[in-house]
Amino acid sequence: MDRKIPLTSEELSSIKCGEAITMATVLAIMVIAILTVVVYKLFGSSDGSVALPGGYKFTRK
Repeated sequence: MDRKIPLTSEELSSIKCGEAITMATVLAIMVIAILTVVVYKLFGSSDGSVALPGGYKFTRK
C-alpha cells in the first residue's frame, strides 16, 4: 500500500499555491452575503420571517 511515486521537478513546478485560500475566501464572501440577506429580511420587513432549505424557519415577533 505504500506505492508512492515521487514527483518530477517539472510536476513540482506546475503545482500552484493559494488555491485553497482563494476557495476559502470565495466561500466566506458567499456566507457573509447570505447572512446579510437573512438579517435584512428579518429586520427590514414587517413580517420578519425567513425560511431556509432544510426546514429552518426564523421569525421575528
